[in-house]
Amino acid sequence: MNNHFMTRAIQLSIENARSARGGPFGAVVARGTEIIAEGANEVTVRKDPTAHAEIIAIRTACETLHTFALRGCDLYASCEPCPMCLGAIHWARIARVFFASTAADATQNGFDDSAIYREIAKPVHQREIPMVQIMRDEALEAFHIWHATPNKTPY
Repeated sequence: MNNHFMTRAIQLSIENARSARGGPFGAVVARGTEIIAEGANEVTVRKDPTAHAEIIAIRTACETLHTFALRGCDLYASCEPCPMCLGAIHWARIARVFFASTAADATQNGFDDSAIYREIAKPVHQREIPMVQIMRDEALEAFHIWHATPNKTPY
């Protein structure tokens, strides 16, 4: 744990809130004593609902380190990560996550992820956004090819 990295994540969130470039969120990816990447929420500026601070920091860190796996890296977030960011954190193999404000704090300020958590827990056929499975057999071909490909890069 490094308070300097968290201070930077919080500073990014404050600067972003002041600039109105996006939501009041900041994140830092660090390895050892070095900041590898930073991110601030850019959802409204980029017109991209995935442009959360954590996602931007993870993408930048991966580009900087030329890898898709950030093993040995920690993520410092000004707020507890949302479900999307949590998924990205797992896929990126982040070692540890440190966060400042909580999901409850975010909810009190208009950023409520609780509906997403409830949706994830529901069976597919009970979700608010209709999800209809079609053409499964045809789609499985990609998995068969992937499985049979000897020179693939697993992740």
